[in-house]
Amino acid sequence: MQPTPVTDPLALVALDTERHVAIRGWDQPARLFALVRTAALLEREPHLRGQFRAADLLPGSLTAVEQEGLQATSSIETLIGRIAWPDEVDGCAFAVERMVVPPEAERDLPARPDDAVEALAAHPSRQDVRLLAAVLRGGRSVCLLRQRAHDSDDAVATGPDIAPGLVAALRTTFEP
Repeated sequence: MQPTPVTDPLALVALDTERHVAIRGWDQPARLFALVRTAALLEREPHLRGQFRAADLLPGSLTAVEQEGLQATSSIETLIGRIAWPDEVDGCAFAVERMVVPPEAERDLPARPDDAVEALAAHPSRQDVRLLAAVLRGGRSVCLLRQRAHDSDDAVATGPDIAPGLVAALRTTFEP
Protein backbone atom coordinates (compact mmCIF):
# COMPACT_ATOMS: atom_id res chain seq x y z
CA MET A 1 0.00 0.00 0.00
CA GLN A 2 1.45 3.36 -1.06
CA PRO A 3 1.27 6.25 1.42
CA THR A 4 -0.87 9.16 0.31
CA PRO A 5 1.30 12.18 -0.53
CA VAL A 6 0.81 15.22 1.67
CA THR A 7 -0.36 18.20 -0.37
CA ASP A 8 -2.01 20.49 2.20
CA PRO A 9 0.22 23.59 2.63
CA LEU A 10 -0.29 23.67 6.41
CA ALA A 11 0.59 19.99 6.82
CA LEU A 12 3.62 20.41 4.54
CA VAL A 13 5.05 23.37 6.45
CA ALA A 14 4.38 21.60 9.76
CA LEU A 15 6.25 18.49 8.59
CA ASP A 16 9.14 20.54 7.23
CA THR A 17 9.33 22.56 10.44
CA GLU A 18 9.27 19.46 12.63
CA ARG A 19 12.10 17.93 10.60
CA HIS A 20 14.04 21.18 10.89
CA VAL A 21 13.66 21.05 14.68
CA ALA A 22 14.53 17.33 14.78
CA ILE A 23 17.88 17.94 13.07
CA ARG A 24 19.18 19.50 16.30
CA GLY A 25 18.25 16.42 18.33
CA TRP A 26 16.60 16.27 21.72
CA ASP A 27 16.67 18.37 24.90
CA GLN A 28 15.91 21.63 23.11
CA PRO A 29 14.04 24.62 24.46
CA ALA A 30 10.65 25.50 22.99
CA ARG A 31 10.85 26.98 19.48
CA LEU A 32 8.41 29.35 17.81
CA PHE A 33 7.87 29.96 14.08
CA ALA A 34 5.81 32.50 12.17
CA LEU A 35 4.06 31.01 9.14
CA VAL A 36 3.80 33.27 6.11
CA ARG A 37 2.54 32.78 2.59
CA THR A 38 5.61 32.06 0.49
CA ALA A 39 4.38 34.23 -2.41
CA ALA A 40 3.92 37.22 -0.08
CA LEU A 41 7.34 36.63 1.49
CA LEU A 42 9.01 36.59 -1.94
CA GLU A 43 7.21 39.78 -2.96
CA ARG A 44 8.77 41.52 0.07
CA GLU A 45 12.12 39.65 -0.11
CA PRO A 46 12.75 38.62 -3.76
CA HIS A 47 16.43 37.83 -3.05
CA LEU A 48 15.27 34.74 -1.10
CA ARG A 49 13.86 32.98 -4.20
CA GLY A 50 17.05 30.97 -4.76
CA GLN A 51 16.64 29.30 -1.35
CA PHE A 52 13.36 27.64 -2.32
CA ARG A 53 12.74 24.38 -4.18
CA ALA A 54 10.11 24.25 -6.92
CA ALA A 55 7.73 22.41 -4.56
CA ASP A 56 8.07 25.27 -2.04
CA LEU A 57 6.69 27.69 -4.62
CA LEU A 58 3.37 25.95 -5.33
CA PRO A 59 0.24 28.10 -4.93
CA GLY A 60 -0.75 28.47 -1.28
CA SER A 61 2.65 27.36 0.04
CA LEU A 62 3.70 28.51 3.49
CA THR A 63 7.15 29.26 4.85
CA ALA A 64 8.17 28.97 8.50
CA VAL A 65 10.32 31.78 9.89
CA GLU A 66 11.90 30.97 13.25
CA GLN A 67 11.50 33.59 15.93
CA GLU A 68 14.95 33.86 17.47
CA GLY A 69 15.56 34.84 21.06
CA LEU A 70 12.49 33.19 22.53
CA GLN A 71 12.63 34.02 26.22
CA ALA A 72 12.24 31.05 28.54
CA THR A 73 9.57 31.62 31.14
CA SER A 74 8.13 29.61 33.95
CA SER A 75 5.41 28.16 31.73
CA ILE A 76 4.33 27.72 28.13
CA GLU A 77 1.07 29.47 28.99
CA THR A 78 2.95 32.59 30.10
CA LEU A 79 5.14 32.53 27.01
CA ILE A 80 2.28 32.06 24.55
CA GLY A 81 0.19 34.62 26.42
CA ARG A 82 2.74 37.29 25.47
CA ILE A 83 2.64 36.55 21.72
CA ALA A 84 0.77 38.75 19.24
CA TRP A 85 1.27 38.56 15.49
CA PRO A 86 1.15 41.33 12.89
CA ASP A 87 -1.30 40.99 10.00
CA GLU A 88 1.48 39.78 7.67
CA VAL A 89 1.75 36.53 9.64
CA ASP A 90 -0.68 33.89 8.42
CA GLY A 91 -0.08 31.33 11.16
CA CYS A 92 2.40 30.01 13.67
CA ALA A 93 4.04 26.79 14.76
CA PHE A 94 5.32 25.94 18.21
CA ALA A 95 7.58 23.00 19.06
CA VAL A 96 8.02 21.83 22.63
CA GLU A 97 9.38 18.71 24.31
CA ARG A 98 7.51 16.97 27.08
CA MET A 99 7.64 13.77 29.08
CA VAL A 100 4.59 11.54 29.09
CA VAL A 101 3.81 8.99 31.77
CA PRO A 102 0.83 6.69 32.28
CA PRO A 103 -1.89 8.10 34.57
CA GLU A 104 -1.00 5.73 37.42
CA ALA A 105 2.46 7.31 37.59
CA GLU A 106 0.87 10.49 38.87
CA ARG A 107 -0.57 8.83 41.97
CA ASP A 108 1.24 9.29 45.27
CA LEU A 109 3.68 11.88 43.97
CA PRO A 110 5.79 13.87 46.45
CA ALA A 111 4.23 17.17 47.53
CA ARG A 112 7.23 19.29 46.50
CA PRO A 113 7.04 20.09 42.76
CA ASP A 114 10.76 19.49 42.16
CA ASP A 115 10.56 16.08 43.85
CA ALA A 116 7.44 15.21 41.85
CA VAL A 117 9.20 16.06 38.57
CA GLU A 118 12.17 13.91 39.57
CA ALA A 119 9.87 11.00 40.41
CA LEU A 120 8.07 11.30 37.07
CA ALA A 121 11.36 11.60 35.16
CA ALA A 122 12.60 8.39 36.78
CA HIS A 123 9.40 6.44 36.05
CA PRO A 124 10.17 3.32 33.95
CA SER A 125 7.24 3.99 31.57
CA ARG A 126 8.24 7.58 30.88
CA GLN A 127 8.27 8.60 27.22
CA ASP A 128 9.94 11.73 25.86
CA VAL A 129 8.00 13.38 23.06
CA ARG A 130 8.24 16.47 20.91
CA LEU A 131 4.99 18.19 19.97
CA LEU A 132 4.67 20.61 17.12
CA ALA A 133 1.39 22.43 16.70
CA ALA A 134 0.79 24.61 13.65
CA VAL A 135 -2.18 26.97 13.47
CA LEU A 136 -3.42 29.29 10.75
CA ARG A 137 -5.02 32.65 11.49
CA GLY A 138 -8.37 31.28 10.28
CA GLY A 139 -8.25 28.49 12.88
CA ARG A 140 -7.12 25.42 10.90
CA SER A 141 -4.48 23.39 12.68
CA VAL A 142 -2.32 20.30 12.56
CA CYS A 143 -0.26 18.64 15.28
CA LEU A 144 2.75 16.35 15.04
CA LEU A 145 4.24 14.09 17.68
CA ARG A 146 7.69 12.50 17.62
CA GLN A 147 8.80 10.04 20.31
CA ARG A 148 12.41 9.85 21.36
CA ALA A 149 12.09 6.04 21.47
CA HIS A 150 11.00 6.01 17.79
CA ASP A 151 12.99 8.94 16.47
CA SER A 152 12.62 8.85 12.69
CA ASP A 153 10.85 11.03 10.17
CA ASP A 154 8.58 8.18 9.10
CA ALA A 155 7.37 7.58 12.68
CA VAL A 156 5.94 11.05 13.32
CA ALA A 157 2.26 10.95 14.24
CA THR A 158 0.03 13.59 12.67
CA GLY A 159 -3.47 14.63 13.62
CA PRO A 160 -5.72 17.58 14.39
CA ASP A 161 -6.30 16.74 18.07
CA ILE A 162 -2.97 15.51 19.44
CA ALA A 163 -2.45 18.67 21.53
CA PRO A 164 -5.80 20.49 21.80
CA GLY A 165 -4.67 22.76 24.64
CA LEU A 166 -1.60 23.92 22.73
CA VAL A 167 -3.67 24.51 19.58
CA ALA A 168 -6.22 26.56 21.55
CA ALA A 169 -3.45 28.63 23.12
CA LEU A 170 -1.82 29.32 19.75
CA ARG A 171 -5.17 30.38 18.28
CA THR A 172 -5.42 33.08 20.95
CA THR A 173 -2.22 34.69 19.60
CA PHE A 174 -4.26 35.80 16.55
CA GLU A 175 -7.09 37.36 18.53
CA PRO A 176 -7.28 41.17 18.56
